[in-house]
Amino acid sequence: MTINFADFTPYAPLIGGGLIGLAAFMLMAVNGRVMGISGILGSALTRFPAGGVSNGWVWRWAFLAGTVLGPLVYLAFRADSILVRPVNDGAWLYIGGFFVGLGSMVGAGCTSGHGICGLARLSLRSMVAVMTFMISAVITVYIVHSGI
Repeated sequence: MTINFADFTPYAPLIGGGLIGLAAFMLMAVNGRVMGISGILGSALTRFPAGGVSNGWVWRWAFLAGTVLGPLVYLAFRADSILVRPVNDGAWLYIGGFFVGLGSMVGAGCTSGHGICGLARLSLRSMVAVMTFMISAVITVYIVHSGI
């Protein structure tokens, strides 16, 4: 596989990363909450308001709706299509999803919570978690591509 550096376009990732950082900052500034998707999703599914809709419930569902609707709005304004290549399918997809969920439970957060918000707060726990994510990713890619 050859890398064509002419295809490197840093502007979209730079803008996207800036928007993610701004969203994380705004959520922390306004709600005092860390922007980790596993915690937001888990709380939205398990903390149903008793006797009425609470503010904590509404912002979680608004955030989740934005994560689904945002890319769809983006795609509606693109002139070309995006190539979607699933990594895997069938049982392996569910097995992998289970382990990702288990890891975010055991690790007290997911990659977005630890990597974006935890590192920004200089959290030692997040630094260890992110190093674990990265080492695991490198080992997994090596195993998958070497045929072990």
